[in-house]
Amino acid sequence: MGKRVVIVDEEQVVQCTFLGLKYATLHEPNPHPPVKTVILSPDAPEPIGPYSQAIQAGPFVFLSGQIALNPENGKLITGDIRIETRMVLENLGAVLKAAGLDFKDVVKCSIFLSDMGHFPVVNEVYSTYFRENPPARETVEVSALPKNANIEISAVAFVA
Repeated sequence: MGKRVVIVDEEQVVQCTFLGLKYATLHEPNPHPPVKTVILSPDAPEPIGPYSQAIQAGPFVFLSGQIALNPENGKLITGDIRIETRMVLENLGAVLKAAGLDFKDVVKCSIFLSDMGHFPVVNEVYSTYFRENPPARETVEVSALPKNANIEISAVAFVA
């Protein structure tokens, strides 16, 4: 089982052998060079650990999870899951904007909740940010989140 890459007339031919059969695929040259770019928004909370707000790699932007931190003072908003969810999504929106994107470019979200009982309200608020063609998503309950937050959302966006 080997993989061999051969460049022919500026097109990429990938040949591989799987179960004794040979396959060849033509690929167009990659319009997105393999570069990792850090995205940082002054309008979103600064990272609270050794991570970036987002990373662009090729045609994708990977947004780190946001919790309900007020970007102006760094304090966690608690007590009302509706307000917390809105703050999380506004923080994600600020990072998307710094990348030159918006919510319509998001292809995947992951929602982490401290209590699945919050799901109906979170879903209601979430739907106001993703009105048409919402991204793929999962929502899971976790035992704890950073700073004892009630919600965290991460996302992946596609750069067209």
